[in-house]
Amino acid sequence: MMATVSLVDVAIGPSVGLLPLLALGPAFAALVGGWRRTAAIGVLAMLLTVALGLYDDLFDGVRGFVSVVSVLGVTAAGLVAVSMRQRREAELASVRSIAEAAQRVLLKPVPRLAGQLRAAVSYTSAVAEARIGGDLYEVVAAPQGVRVIVGDVQGKGLEAVETAAVVLGAFREAALDEADLTAVGRRLSRSVDRQLEGEKFVTAILAEVTDHEVTFLNYGHPAPLLIHADGSSALPEPPAYALPLGLSAHAPSAPLPYRADFRPGDQLLLYTDGITEARDGAGRFYPLPERAHLLKEHDPEAALETLRADLLQHIGGPLQDDAAMLLLRYR
Repeated sequence: MMATVSLVDVAIGPSVGLLPLLALGPAFAALVGGWRRTAAIGVLAMLLTVALGLYDDLFDGVRGFVSVVSVLGVTAAGLVAVSMRQRREAELASVRSIAEAAQRVLLKPVPRLAGQLRAAVSYTSAVAEARIGGDLYEVVAAPQGVRVIVGDVQGKGLEAVETAAVVLGAFREAALDEADLTAVGRRLSRSVDRQLEGEKFVTAILAEVTDHEVTFLNYGHPAPLLIHADGSSALPEPPAYALPLGLSAHAPSAPLPYRADFRPGDQLLLYTDGITEARDGAGRFYPLPERAHLLKEHDPEAALETLRADLLQHIGGPLQDDAAMLLLRYR
């Protein structure tokens, strides 16, 4: 930029008055570089200003001195801006590291092996540069069987993360203590009702895998995708959908458990509505049941990554909602 201004000034002479534009060099240097780079560009701009001012005989009047003051002022302002930017970047890095540590505590890695199951998770947050948002998941190997939750908190941001922490804490405790999945659901519902305020709610699906069978409790959540060993798939739905967690005061009754066969070679995919409600440019929803064949990879993590890549290709851009997928395979 400064070279262009210098060449144009030499070519057309001092009549246009381009010398103050040399201050653009240190101005832009302050946006991307440190104080050393900004100061170096400022010194270079000053040397060019003095040299061109002498070449154009501008120091006989005030124009040359105005150009010098302009470059000095912009360089000084750039150095101040660099100092403020670097301080804020350091604060942001510190806050981000703390947030990532808190997120790792909230959404712990699921166990790769739980009883007779292999588990894998894929999570994509709609918030730029965030690891988690309002979706939640957990796998607990209880004495009664492997118990799982996948949920979606209403809203986004830090409030959604706080609500997710409430739900996960209650589930982790109840999943190990209660005798059956219905009792887990009742205890989870009571705990969430006590701690959530206002109009907050959480759609969730609970599952318990025992020998050759899986039991579900559905709190207004999308039906899971069950893929059998022969390649056929189904979406097991409850007899009636219950209200989400946090709204049980308005619910006439608790959700009824329902069951499906789950045998060796089968797969169970639990997910949030960020998957099925993702749209392409024409407004078409992501056809998850039609993509069940993408989960044929031997490694469950690789299978989920293939499905996630297909989802992003379908929408052709960033996700508009958090998207979580939990894959269980009967070993």
